[in-house]
Amino acid sequence: MKRLSSVAIVATLIASVLVAAPANAGDKNKKTKKASQISSTLALCKDTKAVGHSPLRLAVPSIKRPHVNKIITFKTNCGEIQIDADGVNAPLTVISMTYLANKGYFDNSPCHRVTTQGIFVLQCGDPTASGSGGPAWQVPDENLPTGTGNIYPAGSVAMANSGPNTNGSQFFIVYDDNSRLGPNYTLWGRVIKGLDIVKAVAALGSDNSNPAGGGLPNQPITIEKASSR
Repeated sequence: MKRLSSVAIVATLIASVLVAAPANAGDKNKKTKKASQISSTLALCKDTKAVGHSPLRLAVPSIKRPHVNKIITFKTNCGEIQIDADGVNAPLTVISMTYLANKGYFDNSPCHRVTTQGIFVLQCGDPTASGSGGPAWQVPDENLPTGTGNIYPAGSVAMANSGPNTNGSQFFIVYDDNSRLGPNYTLWGRVIKGLDIVKAVAALGSDNSNPAGGGLPNQPITIEKASSR
């Protein structure tokens, strides 16, 4: 699939929004404003040449107490995304993710999947960009959501997995409320900065290459550097 430049896809998005806007002036203004906000956010995106690569081979992290909350920062080519990591309720997950972040495991890794139907997530954390990469260990499920309906509200950050207790490095950011995700994914944080970036990337859609839905973002987004404090 041929990739358009960021400028071209933003221009296409704005044009489609304006054409599709209803006759109601108020609705049209809201649509135009939203397109303008998306355009402004994506204008900050730098070109990225990052590609999938072999992950770092790291030793299993040690478990240290007391368990505390952390702030994990992902510096991307489109801006900074900060996550308030819940080390109290998902301690093993946060220990693993902060260790990976500080060891450079996520650096120069493309986010490999965005979905825009049914569920609304951006998936990252796999250096191979294949959807099957991960570290040499797996973390058991923690802090699984309870209840029904919108159990992963917009801004939630959870682990992607291939079944129970198979959490590695891949995670997803929920950018819009949804009720289709089951209670099967460790909730380990929430976005406190940069959710607008995720929403803007999602607004441009994907190449629909993933059989499970969605695919590679049309607006490439790469974790250039990760850190934790």
